[in-house]
Amino acid sequence: MKLSLSTSFFFLLLVLSVLSEASCRKDEERARTPPRGWNSYDSFCWTVSEEEFLQNAKILSEKLHAQGYEYVVVDYLWYRKKVRGAYVDSLGFDVIDEWGRMIPDPVRWPSSRGGKGFTEVANKVHSMGLKFGIHVMRGISTQAVNAKTPILDTTTGGAYEESGRVWYAQDIGLKEKACAWMHNGFMSVNTDLGAGKAFLRSLYQQYASWGVDFIKNDCIFGDDLNINEITYISEVLKELDRPILYSLSPGTSVTPEMAKAVSGLTNMYRITADDWDSWGDVATHFDVARDFSAAKMIGSSGLLGASWPDLDMLPLGYLTDPGSNEGPHRRCRLNLKEQRTQVTLWSMAKSPLMFGGDLRNIDDTTFSLITNPTLLEINSYSSNNAEFPYVRGSSSPRGRKHRQSRMYRTSMEESEIEILGLTSCKDPKASGWLVQELDQNSEQICWKEHMDGRYGEPFCLYKRNSLVKSDEEIMYGSQYQGALHLLASENAEFCLNASPRRKITSSEFTRGSFSRCSWNANQMWEFHANGTLISTYSGLCAIMKGVKANGGAAGARSWIATGRSGEIYLAFFNLNPDNMVIAAELSDVAKALPGRSITSCVGKEIWKGTDLGRLVNDTIATTVESHDCALYVLKCN
Repeated sequence: MKLSLSTSFFFLLLVLSVLSEASCRKDEERARTPPRGWNSYDSFCWTVSEEEFLQNAKILSEKLHAQGYEYVVVDYLWYRKKVRGAYVDSLGFDVIDEWGRMIPDPVRWPSSRGGKGFTEVANKVHSMGLKFGIHVMRGISTQAVNAKTPILDTTTGGAYEESGRVWYAQDIGLKEKACAWMHNGFMSVNTDLGAGKAFLRSLYQQYASWGVDFIKNDCIFGDDLNINEITYISEVLKELDRPILYSLSPGTSVTPEMAKAVSGLTNMYRITADDWDSWGDVATHFDVARDFSAAKMIGSSGLLGASWPDLDMLPLGYLTDPGSNEGPHRRCRLNLKEQRTQVTLWSMAKSPLMFGGDLRNIDDTTFSLITNPTLLEINSYSSNNAEFPYVRGSSSPRGRKHRQSRMYRTSMEESEIEILGLTSCKDPKASGWLVQELDQNSEQICWKEHMDGRYGEPFCLYKRNSLVKSDEEIMYGSQYQGALHLLASENAEFCLNASPRRKITSSEFTRGSFSRCSWNANQMWEFHANGTLISTYSGLCAIMKGVKANGGAAGARSWIATGRSGEIYLAFFNLNPDNMVIAAELSDVAKALPGRSITSCVGKEIWKGTDLGRLVNDTIATTVESHDCALYVLKCN
């Protein structure tokens, strides 16, 4: 289940993602096992050109295709001009066609001239034996709405007409539902209108006509959930005469309950925030991966096959800093142990493996990591993947033997903070809010579970019926009768957002995101008598949840899986700053594997190449250095 190559504009400018032929099968086999070649390449953060993209694709074809890497994906703002003033949330620098649809910037993508779009690029990628994908945003661009472009009716080839009139972009664009972190860029479309559906249909049929095999749809999931748009796009993709894999991004505040609403409509969906090359980002993925495995979401039913929780790209090799137009210019900041830990967790959790970096400068160490045969075997063909709960860890001071070592403890186990997130309103925990009256004119909405002050002051927000200051706000206000603004303090001018205006990295925690109050669906909330606080922007419910104050979780962690030939994969991870001895009893291994009875095993540890010999009712134990891992392949009776 490997995605292999991608390169991107800012965070993901040119995505070269690789998936194999098996990933597009519509048969029962695809529903049971992830596609071989679910690997991908992604060049982090520079405004990539056609030449650079194809250079990376060629290297992928020559060096990585044999390992199953098959998809190359152009990611992030391929339609934006590379000129002074053009940045992530700029307005007026995009290239659109007469129907308001994004088309490649012809300066960076010269083969797109003459209305060809990505057709020639896709043909070249296909001639290399690879598949081609693109990154797209939610809905329609603000630029198209402002330009009042007509909507294409693909059944007639002319402008869409209904109820005796022609429909335009401004008729379907929902300005109050602009992408929260790219407010000037894109907004949702009204899928209740025939014209809104016609626009999305023309958009995705155009992608198919270009030869696109993979679509990564951003600002539509997690905090930015738009289930109506996801549902209709999924319907359009099912009607096409060629399969297109459908991916959702980003994944801030995603819960298994939320993911269940979209897993059957997609092939993969991000369940974390942007992952960069810091240990804090790597460590925070352990709890998320555990939760989705426990919820049986790995390989569940998806669009024309299966769907997979996505832990985001692997930021390895030669990279560019976030927000940079130029590059790549630096090496990955994770050390080798941390890189090994990340790739091992991604493989054990069966996350799509999307490599983020410039293949033209890939080093031998990075290449060996992303092509490790054991990891690719685990990622593609293993089953029963789950966190292994029976592991124990002890500190390993220099010169002290394992039997004399003490159990490892850390103060981080008691250090927890509460953060505001979003979840499905069907989640029982969502009904956790109450109204607290302060005086005749003032009320608060508070998270009732911790009114005792366990986390310091209880989390409360001041209610305010939204003030109308302009004709535009009067127009929008009529849509939000009964909706509220929520403020951090009684007289503040900054209201709670349903979603951050920028992508928050996993190492950043906040008790909410506030910006100046306005009539925007992103700031409108409804409080219901059942204790739920609902976002008008996404239809999700607010919830407070505890997280570790530090991105790095403490202690020893472990994952287990079974191979297609009956072998057992067992991984130990040390998330601590000190070396640890990590151990597990052989008798406990059987507890994690349904229907297995184990008395003896033979095997080896992959990273050190250590042969275990024969284990009979014994303990598997090894010293794992700080932020490192051990990976065992066991053959048991």
